Amino acid sequence: MPKKLKPIPKFANEAEERAFWESHDTADYLDLSKAVPVRFPNLKPSTTAISLRLPVSLLEQIKIAANKRDVPYQSLIKIWLAEKVG
Repeated sequence: MPKKLKPIPKFANEAEERAFWESHDTADYLDLSKAVPVRFPNLKPSTTAISLRLPVSLLEQIKIAANKRDVPYQSLIKIWLAEKVG
């Protein structure tokens, strides 16, 4: 016998909805067995510009390393940061 699902309440705004889902289990409201995978191939992650002061010698070493890999130095910095924190 399938589990009886609770109705999803109406929310006044996104903040109220976020608070609700942070404290409730989706399994009580949605039949996830019917979920299908979805791809969003054209989504790009949000980015923001930052200012970072580096010693000139360090920046030159990064540029040399990027040149050896044939990638822009800023991309190499992002790759290294992602590897370190990921």
